[in-house]
Amino acid sequence: MIAHIRGTIELVGKDHLIVNVGNIGLRVYVPAATRDTSNMGKLIDLFTHLHIRETDWTLYGFPSQEELELFELLIGVSGVGARTALAVLGAASPDQLRAAIAHEQAEVLTRVPGIGPKTAKSIIFHLKDKVGIVTAGAQIAYLSDADTEVIAALTGLGYSIVEAQTALANLPRDASQDVGERIRLALNYFAK
Repeated sequence: MIAHIRGTIELVGKDHLIVNVGNIGLRVYVPAATRDTSNMGKLIDLFTHLHIRETDWTLYGFPSQEELELFELLIGVSGVGARTALAVLGAASPDQLRAAIAHEQAEVLTRVPGIGPKTAKSIIFHLKDKVGIVTAGAQIAYLSDADTEVIAALTGLGYSIVEAQTALANLPRDASQDVGERIRLALNYFAK
């Protein structure tokens, strides 16, 4: 019904944007990486999915057609709702998500709040043949136990999984493996 919108970002909410399209403000739920407050007032293009339920019409938007297609594949899996699918897309890039599914890396999916081992296995089972060929370079590197604890601590403090992974990726290569020290360095990254 609504396949694409282009408009100005009027408001960045906790899990959505208000996009002004022809003097009408549309609430569009988007992945975490798309909710950047520095984009207020800027033009945005989103590929959209209108999710219709009995009492609710909700618009989900994605900066690429590829993310939209992955979202639609995810909501086709039993037990995966639209909000959970959006959280999955906020936790990894499309290439990383495809690689996790293709290489049956359920532990990558279970890092997303709302995805347990059973749901992760169901996603892999249903989508493995649908995600296409994945190159070896797109595989997700396994995280150490310390890295997993750092991500859990940061998400517990209110940071998104994407923000936590970004902070972790920006830690110095020679950083200590001590969990407390890695959390301190990650928090310093956010303070910059």
